[in-house]
Amino acid sequence: MIPALDEAPNLARLLPELEGCWPAAEVIVVDGGSRDGSREIVHRHPGVRWLSCVAGRARQMNAGARAAAGAVLVFLHADTRLPSRALEAIARALRDPAVVGGRFDVRFDSPLRIMRIVAALMNARSRWTGIATGDQALFVRRDVFEALGGFPDIPLMEDVEFSRRLKRRGRMACLRLRVATSARKWEREGAIRTIGLMWSLRLLYVCGVAPHTLHRWYYRRDAAQ
Repeated sequence: MIPALDEAPNLARLLPELEGCWPAAEVIVVDGGSRDGSREIVHRHPGVRWLSCVAGRARQMNAGARAAAGAVLVFLHADTRLPSRALEAIARALRDPAVVGGRFDVRFDSPLRIMRIVAALMNARSRWTGIATGDQALFVRRDVFEALGGFPDIPLMEDVEFSRRLKRRGRMACLRLRVATSARKWEREGAIRTIGLMWSLRLLYVCGVAPHTLHRWYYRRDAAQ
């Protein structure tokens, strides 16, 4: 499942790669109202399904999961690319019945040394806490996903909250294989500043600040820049 909103350039790179590596995999793009030609790009790939729904990453991923037929669900951001052995690694991890889902390690598509450090810290933090972010390509057994009610319908922190609920159901597999994700936000705003922002949001969320409040503050801040 690929939630998308104005991700035409990323979809143009990602979809041929997915079709080439895993032609038998079910790929669903769930769009939240793109105006940049994303739909036309998806329709160039007959094996890829196009869905549309109200914008919101949690809603889009849940819509994709409802439409999917597979027993294992993988949630992939449009600007994130899977390693070549990704599906084999997922299948191997899920041979253990105690494993309910998991995520990959991450690296950034940037030559900057600071981004290698950031990725290493993210991977270590995720392995220690069992909490994953969407950039790490979450995967989960369908029956567990449905039992949890899918992603919580909140505008921010849906991946963090889902991870917290998921690890209560069983073991999270923290795969060493690395997905490659975009460093665009980090490079635009600065790595240290972005780390501070992300940790501040998580701390406020843990302290009980409503996701809608965090979302309003976060995107008002983005719009002001």
